[in-house]
Amino acid sequence: MIKWIRYMLFAWRYKRAVRQANELSQLLGMKYYVIMLNKRLKVVPKQTIKELVKMHRFRKGVSVEDIEKRALYIADGHKA
Repeated sequence: MIKWIRYMLFAWRYKRAVRQANELSQLLGMKYYVIMLNKRLKVVPKQTIKELVKMHRFRKGVSVEDIEKRALYIADGHKA
């Protein structure tokens, strides 16, 4: 029962993050990622990821492409 509640809570948070990423992406025309940071879902633009990698906020050797591969969802910024 507890696992099911956790699953449903994660699903709700994931849907909300995807919706937010799509809205921001279409509004601003940038790529947005839904990623796990500190055990939480975060909606982060690609530009910020680039800056954080440049400032060495991630482990040595991590690139933007690595983060893009591990992203849970990518909103590309093109209007459909």
